[in-house]
Amino acid sequence: MTTDPLAHRRGRARVTVVGDDGAPLAGRAVQVEQQRHRFEFGCIAFDLVEHANGRAPQDAALADDWLALFGLGVLPFYWGDFEPQPGHPRTEAMRQTARWLRERGVRVKGHPLVWHTVKAAWLDALPTEEVERRVLARVRRETTDFAGLVDEWDVINEVVIMPDFTNEPDGVPNAVSRLCRERGRVQLVRSVMDEARACDPAARLLINDFDLSADYVRLIDEVLSAGVTLDAIGVQTHMHQGFRGEELVDIADRFAQFGLPLHFTETTIVSGDLMPRDIVDLNDYRPASWPSTPEGEERQAREIVEHYRLLVGHPAVASITYWGLTDRGAWLGAPVGLLRADGTRKPSYDALHSLLRDEWWMPETALVTDADGAVVIEGFAGDYALHVDGETRGLALATGRSQLVLGPAR
Repeated sequence: MTTDPLAHRRGRARVTVVGDDGAPLAGRAVQVEQQRHRFEFGCIAFDLVEHANGRAPQDAALADDWLALFGLGVLPFYWGDFEPQPGHPRTEAMRQTARWLRERGVRVKGHPLVWHTVKAAWLDALPTEEVERRVLARVRRETTDFAGLVDEWDVINEVVIMPDFTNEPDGVPNAVSRLCRERGRVQLVRSVMDEARACDPAARLLINDFDLSADYVRLIDEVLSAGVTLDAIGVQTHMHQGFRGEELVDIADRFAQFGLPLHFTETTIVSGDLMPRDIVDLNDYRPASWPSTPEGEERQAREIVEHYRLLVGHPAVASITYWGLTDRGAWLGAPVGLLRADGTRKPSYDALHSLLRDEWWMPETALVTDADGAVVIEGFAGDYALHVDGETRGLALATGRSQLVLGPAR
């Protein structure tokens, strides 16, 4: 007897259809349509900002490919790009993008609110007290302005290295690094999390890091021990130097000890030559060109399916975000997209689509209520639409077994 490795992701609901008098209705047609997964399958939506604002109609095909695969979109809130001049944020363009995504049934995430890179350079000359005031004001502004539009935030990014980060032209730490060094990591995490939660209590708030060592484990432990509430733990897995395979399960096990949902926030798998293993800082590798190759694309397709199977099979993992639909404008110029720069699909796109939208997705299904007025719906946990007698009702299919009585819509 084999055990289903994804049993913890599936649900079974017995739905009874009743009439106005509460009596079960036998022989009624019920059309079932899955709308999205409960598990968050996401991707950055940076490429969709111009299209969503009506300035890139040529990206319609890109948008269609994005929407056909993902249910969580990550929008860019890098301070240096979002507010290059103080007092002039790109709020409306990002709000329009968030609305565009939500109108299409996509959850929205903002990344990041506090980070020492892609910085607001105008902050650096300010004294630490003023930097702190501006950082907290920025957190308040964005979480307030996007409440009801953005469902979750990477509130603070890469805190492990933050106070020591000196990758500046003059070797001088930027303002956010200076603030973190003087206030301490835990205090900075506490202050920005508190501000975000006060302004949007409904949003899911994350800490996020690429450093998956004992240092990150220790930081999370210290933050939680200090009474700071985290809604999930962000784990980055850029795999420019090769697929990590079963190591991903070890990583999930390591951070599952805190009992919080794990979000694999930044996943990339290369479809070309791999970055040399002796590169410590991935940003130091800048080849003149980094093409996708036929052999690399076949490897990427195999590895991306294995990546998702391994992590969805881990009960602590609640979200996976792929860091780039297309090679166009990809981080470091690496061929990590599921589409080539010209918009054509790589094998990895089709492989992931087959997994998420075929194998792990219920096709539109026609059922008929039995003598007790009931139908049984089984599938991956998520949101479903039930069409009965010309009316549409929603079903949130949870894991395990449940029962629901479906009466006339009012």
